[in-house]
Amino acid sequence: MNAASRVSSWDQSDSVIYCCSVPLDSDTMVTVTADAAKFISELLEKNKKAGYGVKIYLAGMSCSGPQFGMSFQEKAEDGDKVTEGDGFSLFYDNETAEELDECIIEFVDDPNFGTGLTIHNPNMKGCGSCGSGGCS
Repeated sequence: MNAASRVSSWDQSDSVIYCCSVPLDSDTMVTVTADAAKFISELLEKNKKAGYGVKIYLAGMSCSGPQFGMSFQEKAEDGDKVTEGDGFSLFYDNETAEELDECIIEFVDDPNFGTGLTIHNPNMKGCGSCGSGGCS
């Protein structure tokens, strides 16, 4: 298992992205690459969400770590941390911030998996036994 987690879909009907990622243990916040920022900005524009940002939240756990969800959000809610992007903001709570720490959100365009975002944790080595009954 590599340390990148794939955004499996951005369902524009309900404005949600689902993806998996991995636990983190550093003090650096999430980084958004230029291509990922462009992709997010274009989605916001396409969905008539000018001035909105993206809320990142914990949506569950898997063998390789937490699963994240993303949705459009107009402004920070009580308790949200905010990271400013190029024309948009990322919003997340303290628990999510701990899991996103040092992650890199990247844009991918892969003929086998489609176009979307990945959340890459440079510190994650993977458990190597996913799909075989659990991690050891």
